[in-house]
Amino acid sequence: QVQLVESGGGLVQTGGSLRLSCAASGLTFSTYAMGWFRQAPGQEREFVAVISANGGNAVYSDSVKGRFTISRDPGKNTVYLQMNRLKPEDTAVYYCAADGPMSTPSRVSRNDRLYDYWGQGTQVTVSS
Repeated sequence: QVQLVESGGGLVQTGGSLRLSCAASGLTFSTYAMGWFRQAPGQEREFVAVISANGGNAVYSDSVKGRFTISRDPGKNTVYLQMNRLKPEDTAVYYCAADGPMSTPSRVSRNDRLYDYWGQGTQVTVSS
């Protein structure tokens, strides 16, 4: 069965960095767009970033653009989220998700309802 396993969360001070990883199994990784979403307590889940199945297209939310970078390693079936210059408002549970299989390798979506598979989440806490 499909599994997405996130890791790399933790506690960091304002201005610090973390790198999240999401290891995928049970799917043809190269045919899925991979996204990161987050949910803070009492708030709805929100889009963070997505990378296309072919790795050639990446989209970010305005709140993280310029600070976060999404990437994928096809050889390891893993997607990463490098988070720099972290702020307290980045505190949330971060989820990775898979959308596909894609007939258009460059297509991406911010809509969480289109994602078929989800990880269990990893907590990121940024202290002020």
